[in-house]
Amino acid sequence: MEKNGLRLLIVDDEEAARYGIRRALETFGCEIAEADSAEAARALINEKTFDLLLLDVNLPGISGLEFLKELQTESESNKTEAPLVIIITAHGSERLAVQAVKGGAYDYVSKPFELDDLRLVVKNAFETIKLRRENRSLRRRIEIETSQRGALLGNSKAMQQVRATIEKVADTDATVLVRGESGTGKELVARELHDRSTTRSSGAFIAVNCAALPSELIESELFGHEKGAFTGAAARRKGKFEQANGGTLFLDEIGDMSANVQAKLLRALEERRIERLGGDESIPVDVRIVSATHRALEEEIDNGNFRADLFYRLRVVTVDIAPLRERREDIPLLAVAFARQAAERHSLPERTLGREALRQLMEYDWPGNVRELKNVIERGAIMSEGDELDAIDLGKQQSSKASVATESSLNGNLLVPYTNDFRDDRREFERRYIARCLEEANGNVTRAASVLGMHRQSLQHKLRELGLGRRYVSVDADKDRQE
Repeated sequence: MEKNGLRLLIVDDEEAARYGIRRALETFGCEIAEADSAEAARALINEKTFDLLLLDVNLPGISGLEFLKELQTESESNKTEAPLVIIITAHGSERLAVQAVKGGAYDYVSKPFELDDLRLVVKNAFETIKLRRENRSLRRRIEIETSQRGALLGNSKAMQQVRATIEKVADTDATVLVRGESGTGKELVARELHDRSTTRSSGAFIAVNCAALPSELIESELFGHEKGAFTGAAARRKGKFEQANGGTLFLDEIGDMSANVQAKLLRALEERRIERLGGDESIPVDVRIVSATHRALEEEIDNGNFRADLFYRLRVVTVDIAPLRERREDIPLLAVAFARQAAERHSLPERTLGREALRQLMEYDWPGNVRELKNVIERGAIMSEGDELDAIDLGKQQSSKASVATESSLNGNLLVPYTNDFRDDRREFERRYIARCLEEANGNVTRAASVLGMHRQSLQHKLRELGLGRRYVSVDADKDRQE
């Protein structure tokens, strides 16, 4: 019989009971040992590690409950993982069994028990043990990857390519353009480039969100101003270029920068000098520029919204981050990392991920990408009442999110009939939501993609997937007319 690598210890002072349990559980393919007392069990445990104990309450000498408490105390003091324990009680002793579960036992069975009931409890315990092992393995991989590659976790081909590009570019001064949907981790790439640079990592890393600042303030934010340069300029102020001197300046959402600021940015990149607003002094700056956008800048150039010369200056090297739905194999690794971070941040017990939870995570399309996954896991870790994040915990988060979307869209005809099928309901909501965005954009795929925070090509793929197809065409973009 094929062995499953698990070790089971039966602790019962009745030889016949041990024999019956052994015969019933041999089909699992686990290594089985026997002990007739807590003292004998302790001797075996000192020799090898057991994954599961079937522990009778009534034992000579130390009782099963006392031995359970001893195992739990030892585990806590040594910071090791105690074996799972299934308590065996006599009929009518269910109160002791409940007490044992509260004291840390995994489950209990009462004598006389049906062998099928025993097998079911043991089967569930083995599933939990295997899940623990998988989580430990993921944690080890996270520790290795985090120490080697920072926060850019993932073994997918897409993430391997991102890390390879960072490795090649980090020690150069080449400008880098990071492209990807919102929430994919573009700033993490910029920080990794900075941290891996032997010449710039000791300098400052300054991040500016170009979309978050009004156009009349972004110039002052980047280049600084002199006293009296404009109403409210009560003193001289250094801009982000000067603050990042010797380090890295990260310009997020570069596609939202006004034409005037684009021209001044291009000049600063070419001359490596800036002038503060209201001043005439030319100030030398030594800054490495990393920019990011979720927009298709080539289309912005075609539409007259972005300078072609600046685009070519910014994209000496390009890093494209794939959306999470296109690298689903990275989801378990990320989810375990976020669960651990949440536990540390909020001083909570570390939650493991149940199989059903992992299934849900893998099936969901994550329109908010890694940022959304992190928030869902963090909420689940906070709201969970057990040691495991299961389907119900994550389901609550997704349901509440859907409720918010529904409440904010009552007048937008986005209500989806509840069919009790998560995938069908999600697909219908996506179809209605995207259709409405396209209608508000007068069928312009490029404009709708910008509103949705998607690449144009990703939206085209989604249209085909949802069966919307050729119904929507652009009214002002040649590429969209060809759809």
